[in-house]
Parts: sequence; structure tokens; C-alpha cells
Amino acid sequence: MKKLFLHIALFFSLVCFSQNEQLAQYYYDKGDFEKAKISFEELLKTQPSNYQYFQKTIDCYQQLQQFDIAEKAIRERLNTYKQGSLLVELGYNFQLQKNEASAKKYYDEAIDRIKKNPNEVYGIANSFEKKVLLDYALKSYQTAIATEPKYNFNYQMALLYGQLGNTEMMILTFLDEAYANPQNSVIIQNQLARFMTEEGDETFNETLRKALITRAQKNQDVFWNEYLSWFYVQQKEFGKAFIQEKAVYRRNPESLSSIINLAQLAIEEDDAEAANEILVFVLENTKDLELLIQAHSYLMEMKIDKAQEKDFAAINTELTALLTQYEISPISLSLQLIQAHFLAFNLKKSEQGKAIIKKALELQLNDYEAAKAKMELADILLYEEKFNQALIYYSQIEENLKNDAVAHEASLKAAKTSYFQGDFVWASKQFKELKSASTQLIANDALEYFLLISDNTVADSTQTALKQFAKGDYLLYQNRNKEATDQFQAILKSFKGSEIEAVTFLRLGKIYEKQGEYNLALSQYQNIIAQHSDGIYIDEALYFSAEIENTKLQQPEKAKPLYEKIIFNHQDSIYFVEARKKYRQLRGDKNL
Repeated sequence: MKKLFLHIALFFSLVCFSQNEQLAQYYYDKGDFEKAKISFEELLKTQPSNYQYFQKTIDCYQQLQQFDIAEKAIRERLNTYKQGSLLVELGYNFQLQKNEASAKKYYDEAIDRIKKNPNEVYGIANSFEKKVLLDYALKSYQTAIATEPKYNFNYQMALLYGQLGNTEMMILTFLDEAYANPQNSVIIQNQLARFMTEEGDETFNETLRKALITRAQKNQDVFWNEYLSWFYVQQKEFGKAFIQEKAVYRRNPESLSSIINLAQLAIEEDDAEAANEILVFVLENTKDLELLIQAHSYLMEMKIDKAQEKDFAAINTELTALLTQYEISPISLSLQLIQAHFLAFNLKKSEQGKAIIKKALELQLNDYEAAKAKMELADILLYEEKFNQALIYYSQIEENLKNDAVAHEASLKAAKTSYFQGDFVWASKQFKELKSASTQLIANDALEYFLLISDNTVADSTQTALKQFAKGDYLLYQNRNKEATDQFQAILKSFKGSEIEAVTFLRLGKIYEKQGEYNLALSQYQNIIAQHSDGIYIDEALYFSAEIENTKLQQPEKAKPLYEKIIFNHQDSIYFVEARKKYRQLRGDKNL
């Protein structure tokens, strides 16, 4: 019983202590430093060695301009604990009083402490960084390394160089660290990528490129070819990245996986020329069955994406030939699914497409392979307007691969199925949940449809226009582009000036763009810019227009002001970073 009472007493004392800490922090965050000071002083009495409570107490003194009390407390703690970081606290206390000479004296004393005991660098440098005394923080690390060369603070120093605006030294230090410790390359690349996309120093990318090329020339290690490849991928210059990847492959011809990944990135960024060159190289340099099929699959998907109706028969013949060559097995599943999709959506032979998939599902497939086959089967059933059957397969995938990206894709397609059926309440609920999906493309797609339903339900409670729009989207899904175009044009006539108008212009623009009718596409985007400049589709209209002018019509002077409008008026747009980069390229900046 005594033990029980002891445990209860300890429990309640811990609860009270926790509440006191929360109260002290509450006053501190609120800016009530008088009450926060009293609370932290009480906490410090119970735990004299707690450095966090001490710092908060000192900060309260300083906020209340009680500098003498702060100085006394710091000196007493310095005498007790002998921590070099307290010299920084003491110097900062003088700095707050505009006593720069005394501040410098204690800062220099802190640096001297590192010379005597390099281990003190951790606390001292950290204190300088917290006070945003970056020059002194950098000097702390440099002093420690000079005293004890075995220490490595390259990463910390590189970050400080960056914060101080010395990007050249930041780059050199980061690259030294990456080469010395390749296991840190990913976090270093993440830091460099952040600087590459920020406004900041416009010469940053060029400085990084030159530094990498210089190292690649001086040191024949493939490490620098790999780093250059990474750099060019960030710039979306896949042809240049491929040159580096080929150099890596020639010296280490064991794997083509990084080259295949590069092809996939090029496809995603619509660089068909680079992707095609990369994939042909793979076909010429491997006998690995999986890689061969993967390369052929990408090439066939690219060919189908650009094909005209007159090309369909030849494409189907080529697919059949490839499957004859590589045979029907789990390894050739991707080619089987491509042919099934092509038969259904392009040749309008959905029964043949389903037969291919049902035969594939009889193979010894793993969970992911089975999910891919079922996804394609559900897509074809949706194409055939067999909505409930499609939903069954999408649901099976969601159940079998819970929380996986493939399951999220199935959830998105299930939501779109409900949307096509006109069940906007259920669809909206599903889209809302998918807005936070880990895959950015799925999250963006879900957000687009969620806003579409929300905006047009508020504007029209009967959802009449939305039902007509969903019908147009379904026709697009079925690859019936002519009928979809007619449907969207009918919406513009029937619902002129309504909420649905802007997104209808957007859909028509994308249809015309895909058909290569660029002036017609531009006219649709111009309607959004002129009539719906305060709407949610304005940034897309500006970006798509700029892209057409820049890359399709070769009119860079017309593209520049469109990119510029995104930069200055739509900083929250997902197209902001790309618009800024392309605007700089057109303007002739060197940081490409």
C-alpha cells in the first residue's frame, strides 16, 4: 500500500510539473515575459542543471531588459558548469546592450576555448548559430578543424556559407563532403536542389555546373559523371544527363537501371527525343529480358501517345510481334497490358482487350502484377460503361494493397467512376481524402476534381452544368475526342458566363493542344485570361499558353510576358518554379 501511495504521489507530481512547464511556455509564447520569467525561475529551482529552462529564464530577463540580472545568472552558471557556450550567452547579453567591444571579447574567449578543447565546438557553434552569429559559428568549426584535423564539419560549414551568401564556398564544401562521404550525397543534393530552385543568386546553377565539370575533368572517377547527370536531370536536360550516364556505363557496364530510370524521367517531362535515344541505347546494349521488355514497353507507349488512326494497325501488329518474340509470361505483362489497352481504347475492341487481361490473370503473378492487370481490366470495364464491375476491381486493389501508391491510384479511379456516374457527393468525399495522398500527381488530380465539384455545386445546387461537364470528361476518357469537343462546346452555349465556363475553356484547350491545333488551344486559354482572371484556372491558362508560344510556335517574345505574369502574380502556382526558370532562359540569364 505504501508503494501504491508513493507511485500515486510521483504521478501527480509529474503531472503538476508538466503543467507548470506548459504554463511557462504559454506565457513565453504569448509575450508575457514577466509571468514567464517567474514560471521558468521556479522550474529552474527544481531542475538547476536543465539548460533549456536556464536559457528561457535568461531570454525573459533580456526581453525585460534586466541585463544585469541576466549577466549575474550567466556568470554564476559559468562558474558552476564551466561550459564554453555560456561565454557566447555572456557576449550576446552585452551585444543586446550595444556594447560591441565586450561582446567581441567573450565571443573570442569562446573561440579560444575550442583551441584548448576542440570538443567544446559542438555547444559553442550551436550557441552562435542560435544567436544568428553565423560568422562566429563558421569560425568555431574552422578552429576545431585546425586544432583537430580528424574532425569533419563540411556539411555544417557548407550550410553556413550558404546562409552567409557565399554560394561558391558552399558548393565547393558540399562537393568535398559528398566525395569524401558518398553516403551523404542525397542530403547534400537536397540542399543544392533547394538553392537551384530559389530566387537567390542567379549565378548559382552556373557555378555548380562549372564546379562539377571541373572535377569530372580533373578526376576520372565516375562519381562526378553521376553527379553531373543528377545536375542535368534537375535542369530537365535529359540529353546531357544521358551523355554522363553513358560515360558511367562504359566504365561500369553491369547495370542499365539508372539509364532506364532516366528514360522514364524524360518521358514524364515529355522529352520524347531524349527518351527515344536512351531507350534505343538500352535495346542495343542489353540481353536482359526484363530490361528489353521495359524498354520496348516505354517505346510502344510513346508511339501510341503520338499515333494517328492510320498508324493503329501497324502498332497492333508490332505489339503482337513483340509478344510472339518474348512470349506470354509474367515478365512480358507490361506489353500484354499495353496491347489490351490499345485494343479497347484505340481500336474499340474491348472484348479482345479483356480476353488478354483475363489470360494474364491466369499466370503466376505477384500482388503488384495482379493489381496492374486488375486495374487495366477495371479501366476497360469503365470504358464499356460497366461502372459497378469496374468499382469492384478498383476496390479489390485498394483492399489488397492498403496505403500503397497503387491503392491510391485505384481509389482515384474509383472516385472518377463515381464522378462520371454523377454521384458527386460520394466522389467529392473520396477526392477530399485523396488530396493528402503521398503521390503528388494523385494529390493534385484529386484536388482538381474536388474543387471542380465544390465550386460548381455552390454555383448551381442542381448540378446541371456539372453533370454535362462530367459527361464530356467521360467521353474524353473513352478517347472519343470529337464527341467530347462537341459536348464542351454545347456547355459553353448553354451555360455562358457561369462557373463552369472557365474549366470548359481549359478542357477544350487541352483537346486542341493534343490534336496539334495550337492556335485554337490558345484562343481557349485566352478566354480564361480575359474573362476569368480572378479564377482558379488563370495560372494554368497562362502557363499552357506560354508553353505553346515558346515550344510549339517558336514565339519566345510572346511567351515571356505570360511566364512573367505567373512569376509576379501567382507565386503559389504549381507552375511557378518552371515558369521562373523558363522566363530566365528566355531573358538570357546564365544560371541555366
